[in-house]
Amino acid sequence: MKFIFTVVFASLLFPFAATLARAQEVPTANRPVQLADLLAEAERNNPQIQAARNGWQSAQQVPTQVSTLPDPQFVLQHVSVGSPRPFAGYTNSDFAYVGLGISQDLPYPGKLHLRGEIARKDADVTQQRSESVRRMVLAAVKMAYFQLAYFAEQRTILDGDGQLLQQVEQASEARFRNGMGSQQEVLQAQLERTKLLREITTNQLEAGKVQAEIKQLLNRQQSSPDIETTELSDTATPYTYDQLLAAANANNPEIAGAQKMVEKQGLQVDLARKDFYPDFNLQYMWQRTDPTQFRAYYSVTLGVRIPIYRGRRQQPELAQAEADQSQAKNNSEAQTQQTAFLLRQQFLSAEKSEELLKIYREGLMPQARAALEAGMAAYQSNRQEFQGLLSSFLDVLKFDEEYWQTLSEHETALAQIEQLTGLSLR
Repeated sequence: MKFIFTVVFASLLFPFAATLARAQEVPTANRPVQLADLLAEAERNNPQIQAARNGWQSAQQVPTQVSTLPDPQFVLQHVSVGSPRPFAGYTNSDFAYVGLGISQDLPYPGKLHLRGEIARKDADVTQQRSESVRRMVLAAVKMAYFQLAYFAEQRTILDGDGQLLQQVEQASEARFRNGMGSQQEVLQAQLERTKLLREITTNQLEAGKVQAEIKQLLNRQQSSPDIETTELSDTATPYTYDQLLAAANANNPEIAGAQKMVEKQGLQVDLARKDFYPDFNLQYMWQRTDPTQFRAYYSVTLGVRIPIYRGRRQQPELAQAEADQSQAKNNSEAQTQQTAFLLRQQFLSAEKSEELLKIYREGLMPQARAALEAGMAAYQSNRQEFQGLLSSFLDVLKFDEEYWQTLSEHETALAQIEQLTGLSLR
């Protein structure tokens, strides 16, 4: 029976060992990249950031366009007598003449200024949106970077725990050969090694997805070398929630953009009220008949465009502007509340994850390793069951992975706080 099992065990183990060795091969390492370098690269190369900046630059060109007088209109006029042909009868009729004039539309005073101010507020809103896109992209780079760092740490943990599991497997084999253990214990140890192989493969898959995401954010080719991160470290939160909230209210682009929109809609109401007043048109005309008999004529004409359809045009326009102003105020208040809510969430996440990290470092992780070492010694001396030893090993694996995952979540929460407040917490 032992001979049959040894043959089967060897036939299963050798292919598995080769597969596990391939999974644990470390590719040629690139030099670790600092997060600050990737953020600077994203600011330079990310197309979303560039597009948002171009939109802001475009919006800055509008105020002068809408606050400038309409282009003047030049008029060439000719009146002939007795013939439809141009200039026919110019010398044989006192009524034939040539005229040259210019016409200029003149909006009611204050309208052009208001249109320029509205366009400037639009540009301000676009600027805040550009800043919001910039912060969103940089926060995404930070979060992807922290995920990559977590997967790298997880891979190191899996490799190290693979060695621990190998010791467990060797101990189970030794007990089986000495007649103290069962075949089930050896098979259970092999099963856990297979599960570990699955975890390594899953780790590589998820890390590959994050590599693709961060390359997209950096506008790199997907075939470019993978990014290697530095080791994750715990960053303390130097601010209270009230301090962070004050910074968010002062610096958050979403809040600032909503406030600029309120100001714009206020100006839009003022412009709608101005539309109740008339616009003007000023025209100057020079006319020449027979120069040998008559002197030239000069005329000035002032036209007035009267808003007589107030009930169908100006009053609905004013009502629309006032409704848009109320909507903008409500949106601004909602944005302020939303920012406070998101900030509170991330602050609590950072605060509690910091406490969890201390619990893992000072309690769970060293205790789990001590329990595993004691369990290994007890198992080898036939004083503990295999399931107890396996449970201790799984605790070590779980707590190590949870620690680095919590650290990644802690740094991600800080990245989102930085996005909301504009502060640098590192």
